[in-house]
Amino acid sequence: MADGDMSDFLYPDYAKGLGDPYAMSDMGLAVDRLVAARESGETVVVYGDYDIDGITASGVMIEALEANGITARSYIPDRFEEGYGLNIGALEYLAADGVGLVVTVDCGITSVDEAAWAREHGLDLIITDHHSVPEVLPEAVAVINPKRPGDAYAFKDLAGVGVAFKVACALQARTGMPVAGQEKWWLDLVALGTVCDVVPLVGENRVLAHFGIRVLRQTRRQGVVALAQSAGVRVEEIGSYHLGFVLGPRMNATGRLDHAARSLELVRTGDPRRGAEIAGELEELNRQRRVEQTRIFEAAQEMASLQADSPVMILADESWSHGVVGIVASKLSETFKKPALVGQVLGATIKGSARSVPGFNMVDALRANRDLLLKYGGHYFAAGFTLSAVNLEAFRAGMSRYFMEHAETVRGDSEITVDAGLAGLAGANLEAVGQLAMLEPHGSGNPRPLFELSGIEVESAVGVGATRKHLKFGFRDQEGRRIGGIGFGLAELYADMQPGRRVRALAELNKNEWQGVVSPQLVVRELHDEPV
Repeated sequence: MADGDMSDFLYPDYAKGLGDPYAMSDMGLAVDRLVAARESGETVVVYGDYDIDGITASGVMIEALEANGITARSYIPDRFEEGYGLNIGALEYLAADGVGLVVTVDCGITSVDEAAWAREHGLDLIITDHHSVPEVLPEAVAVINPKRPGDAYAFKDLAGVGVAFKVACALQARTGMPVAGQEKWWLDLVALGTVCDVVPLVGENRVLAHFGIRVLRQTRRQGVVALAQSAGVRVEEIGSYHLGFVLGPRMNATGRLDHAARSLELVRTGDPRRGAEIAGELEELNRQRRVEQTRIFEAAQEMASLQADSPVMILADESWSHGVVGIVASKLSETFKKPALVGQVLGATIKGSARSVPGFNMVDALRANRDLLLKYGGHYFAAGFTLSAVNLEAFRAGMSRYFMEHAETVRGDSEITVDAGLAGLAGANLEAVGQLAMLEPHGSGNPRPLFELSGIEVESAVGVGATRKHLKFGFRDQEGRRIGGIGFGLAELYADMQPGRRVRALAELNKNEWQGVVSPQLVVRELHDEPV
């Protein structure tokens, strides 16, 4: 990385780090139509996806429209009744209700038939999306997606909420509303959606997440404050970890088990009492989601053993909720180091989610088998699909064949990359933790640094957690320096760990705070015996 690039990475610049929104294809057309809606007094419907990217994108778009004096309301489809993306039934309902303009966020790029219906019935569409672009684009007033072939926007990996934010900025540049600088208050939602949608946290995404986390630490959103409090997180200390593993799963739980409109209300409400009420509901839904996820994962693991020789796992069962199978597919892919597709059998169809490994583009694989599918779409590593149940075996064969044809590019072993080595514990201190904080926010494309620590021994290893599946470590080096550590899910793997054992540890370095005492801590990934 060049010095200039390193400086830009360590010290993100809001003014210099964001691209011109009008470089995106059709942006001018979209803004023209939105301005016309304001002048005519139209109500605009923001049609969003039911995951956290769609929820936050809906929030940003609605607030940008309202800031410009446009009456806006949300429509989020029911995952279980309507499924992903635009559907003609929803468009019929909106048209009958007198709506003349629908703006999609985080969806719509594959909705060719739905866009044709809207055009035939006088319903204008502005599509904003970031998913992989099909060969044929839907016809609409504007189709905004930086992944469009020939699109001049330099950064291609924005989340759906990032694209929505660019539309908001383009509208602001045209109208002067809100006042320049006030758009930064939307960055809390932009950071939430960007981190949780697991887009690469580099380039413009890093800038958006960096400043978005700053805004989150002083957020005006009563529901977000209440959600953080219910999860035991101090708002002023929120980081990328809390977005991806604490707040995000709770907000996603509504779309997985109930209806995502509740999470949108959470981020939009100005009533602290209502915010606390919704936060409590999300906490319970997330608990239910964890129980269901564990049940499905355990059953899926058993079924996966029957496909041990297949390069691609494709599993389905009628008792597996398609609201949860995406998380299960992710865990299976991590466990077995190969692509996993998991679905729910719904009568004559199967609806599910897919997760991939480095070197295997899941959307390309689905596109190659599109003749067997009723619907598909998504990203390189994550996608959704629907197929007729009678095509399941043919789909398995087709996906495996595609894998074998591209096998030379696949890296399913997910080998751990060590960033630096430390001899003993002299460098594992709070000063180093503070320096590493400059690399935040972490996520896809910018993982937490991994260190290899040698010359240390285990002083203690105790099972912790409700099921004792995590290990709490105590380590010391030859100079007598000590540090604590935690190994998530490692209790079974290192069940025979004894005090005095000399090890080489692969671990992340962070801080631990307990009863007001702050200390450095190792987050252990692997332990290897070291010769005495």
